[in-house]
Amino acid sequence: MKIDIRQQIKEYVLSTFGVILTALGLVVFFIPNNIAAGGASGVSMILHRMVPSVPIGVWLYMVNALLFLLGFLIVGKDFSFKTIYSTFALNFFIDFFDRVLNIPKYQEQDLMLAVFFGDVLAAIGMAITFANNSSTGGTDIIAKILTKYFHTPMGTTLLIVDFAIGITAGFAFDIRTGMYALLAIIINGITIDFVLKGLELSVTMMIISKKSEEVKKYILENLGRGATILKASGAYSGKDIDVLYVALRRRELGEVLHLIKNIDKDAFVIVTEARYVLGEGFKRIDRVA
Repeated sequence: MKIDIRQQIKEYVLSTFGVILTALGLVVFFIPNNIAAGGASGVSMILHRMVPSVPIGVWLYMVNALLFLLGFLIVGKDFSFKTIYSTFALNFFIDFFDRVLNIPKYQEQDLMLAVFFGDVLAAIGMAITFANNSSTGGTDIIAKILTKYFHTPMGTTLLIVDFAIGITAGFAFDIRTGMYALLAIIINGITIDFVLKGLELSVTMMIISKKSEEVKKYILENLGRGATILKASGAYSGKDIDVLYVALRRRELGEVLHLIKNIDKDAFVIVTEARYVLGEGFKRIDRVA
């Protein structure tokens, strides 16, 4: 299979950008306020609390190295190089921002602001990383191990693991901090889903129009999209009709609707959100993790 070098470079660049945003969210908002919101970073914060002489960044390297070792031994080589890269890139930037660059940190009494802005940065960064066929490893590996032996859904297992880390943070720090950690875990999951939906959302359209040839020509020539003609017949009229079936980026929808409104105000259109559209003109199916 031929490797698209430009696509690979683009994905590594965007994954790195996502990792930097995640690291900023952790270093600026979570770490200074002991908000151990799951993941290897949460485990590292708890271990740093127990052994303060070892920096969080160093703990993070050790925790992820151990997790990947367990993953290779138990789950197998089910990890892409990009995931390994993103995981240790996150380690590097957390340690760099925390100890080397020593960027300003939010240390106030209002932990809700720390949870909110920390989650916004971290979740957007993680969503960008996920959208580019990568992940930041961490407790994903523990979830994979548990899923292998207990056959539980990956998403549920990951949530249980992260919740366990948040509860442990309550014992390591205090109950109030632990509750904020659990809140951060919940908000983080919701925000990642929301951002991913915005990054990847496409739509499909079914268009029934007397001027379907004009609509098809515009879609093919002006948008550079493909279209499928479905042969159908009207249940009431009994006449043969052509139904155009089209997949578009969400941002292209308004343009097509505007066109249809102008050339055939009697057209019948069904628009459906599509979680994934894979193939020609969209994300290649072999790029899906």
